[in-house]
Amino acid sequence: MFEAVEELLTEHADLEKRLADPSVHADQNNARKLAKRYAELTPITATYRAWKQAVEDIAAAREFAAEDPDFISEVKAGEARREELTEELRLLLVPRDPNDEKDVILEVKAGEGGEESALFAGDLLRMYLRFAERVGWKTELIDANESDLGGYKDVSVAVKTKGSTEPGQGVWARLKYEGGVHRVQRVPATESQGRIHTSAAGVLVTPEAEEVEVEIVANELRIDVYRSSGPGGQSVNTTDSAVRITHLPTGIVASCQNEKSQLQNKEQAMRILRSRLLAAAQEAAEQEASDARRSQVRTVDRSERIRTYNFPENRISDHRTGFKSYNLDQVLDGDLNAVIQSCVDADAAAKLAAASQEN
Repeated sequence: MFEAVEELLTEHADLEKRLADPSVHADQNNARKLAKRYAELTPITATYRAWKQAVEDIAAAREFAAEDPDFISEVKAGEARREELTEELRLLLVPRDPNDEKDVILEVKAGEGGEESALFAGDLLRMYLRFAERVGWKTELIDANESDLGGYKDVSVAVKTKGSTEPGQGVWARLKYEGGVHRVQRVPATESQGRIHTSAAGVLVTPEAEEVEVEIVANELRIDVYRSSGPGGQSVNTTDSAVRITHLPTGIVASCQNEKSQLQNKEQAMRILRSRLLAAAQEAAEQEASDARRSQVRTVDRSERIRTYNFPENRISDHRTGFKSYNLDQVLDGDLNAVIQSCVDADAAAKLAAASQEN
């Protein structure tokens, strides 16, 4: 492990020199790539230097302890610090998801439970919008299909950073764990007898693709236009402005009816299609969705849940990590950090375990 760190320290020092050269910044794209890599390596460099300092402090404390037993406690404290820094280094050296800094397209779809599921989909959307607001991200509504009572049959939003982010704090790095089936247990607004019902909504998260990342051939697309509709199928547009695009080789479909013009809807549908094609290509390259999208929704079925929101107990439970807390009201108001961090930690632990087995 430490040989690998030494190589990274050399790379970090080289990047520092290159970024100090004004001529490097003539190519802004290259400069950004170098700066991004430098930012990724900086925590590793700092932690390794602290680790080396801890080793030196332990050696010095042992010398003093040979003369004065009072220094034994300092030896033990130094050893504990060294172990702590060793574990931090192991975590920092876990291979990063190359999509971590990407923005995402997040989709919420109603599932089992009818109108109640659509209302819950609306609650989930608000939760993500509030979370984005808390951490300083931007959101953009791409498409929405509302239900009769004000929920959503399906809704798509783009979530973006406002600038550079710390390693591991990008939009995909945090939201990729949200993909899957979310189950709710509560008394629906439509329930007159006060009985608790269980319903579900699905969340799909994909890294937003740049045009250069996905090649789309025009003659491989089927583009259908139709009239936009409001809650309950009520027509809200007298022209065929809604657009549905089917990628014929893969069968992947993306649609949008939220904008007023057909051209705008086509552009938004293409954004969704590009992101879905990029995700599909990455899954194919990995041969399975076990890394980046292993918990993404396949069918919106209550039995495939990743998380349960229990209103009577004010409890939220993540079934992948065992996380449980009794502040559901705060979570639905955007306080998602603890829930997401449990997934980040579990993912890192799994990667560390896999790396240990390989070694």
